[in-house]
Amino acid sequence: MRDEEAARGGAHGAGAGTDPDAELLARLRRGDEDAFRTLVEEHGPFLMRLVMMHVPSRSIAEEVVGDTWLAVLNGLDRFEGRSSLRTWIASIALNKARTRGTREGRIVPFALLRRRYEEGGGPSVDADRFQGRHGERPGWWASPPVAWEEPERQLEAAETRDVMLRAIRDLPPRQREVIALRDISGWDAEEVRNALDLSETNQRVLLHRARSKVRAALEEYLRPETEETTP
Repeated sequence: MRDEEAARGGAHGAGAGTDPDAELLARLRRGDEDAFRTLVEEHGPFLMRLVMMHVPSRSIAEEVVGDTWLAVLNGLDRFEGRSSLRTWIASIALNKARTRGTREGRIVPFALLRRRYEEGGGPSVDADRFQGRHGERPGWWASPPVAWEEPERQLEAAETRDVMLRAIRDLPPRQREVIALRDISGWDAEEVRNALDLSETNQRVLLHRARSKVRAALEEYLRPETEETTP
């Protein structure tokens, strides 16, 4: 079982040196309720956001997060420290969220197509946005990216955040996970690779594709009304 594998120590790749989780882990293994409360308060909101990327409702996400914490408690003695505590917990949550999302009716392709479905194929930017071989400058932009007016203010608007989150939710699963961890939760590349068991190249490609698609959705939403085409 994938959850059991995660519970044995998470993904590979923890660095050498003092383990910042050692003290908290020791308290957790002693059954310290305050330590567990600290863990939940620190990582609970992040886990909810991560799980919500895979399941159709908040109530189901809450169940998955609860199951994750139970698996964490049951697996503490088997945690080998080969990854950070946060990465290990996220790996358990992702495995459970994927399983529950599938059970709740999401389409799972045949094995031959599964990787393409999860990682998302095709170009990062629509080919129609570039000039074809008969264009004035083949391969150059036909429809270049739009410059946003006051981008910081627009990106802070609630409506714009909703557009961004919907775009992320519509991404293929692997792209969705990578961009959620990197750009929403602020994880570094190494920690994301460990949590998702990705190579450096694969993680970089998935992140580029995800960011390109989310930017395209935001660009469409923020496109100035003056650029609307005349019938």
